[in-house]
Amino acid sequence: MRILYLLFPLFLLLAQGAAGSSLAPGNKAQCLREKGFCGLFKCPFPFVISGRCSKFRFCCKKIWG
Repeated sequence: MRILYLLFPLFLLLAQGAAGSSLAPGNKAQCLREKGFCGLFKCPFPFVISGRCSKFRFCCKKIWG
């Protein structure tokens, strides 16, 4: 019973962090707005995956800005 008062704040802290943790683009419009493009399955070399455009398309952005 004593551990419950320690476990409850930890649970609230985890739930708060999970609520708005996704800053990555979630659709094509957001990806294009953030100067990226949608690539199929992967991104070519000077680009990295920074989010999703759809189920099989990923948002690709340049590594160096």
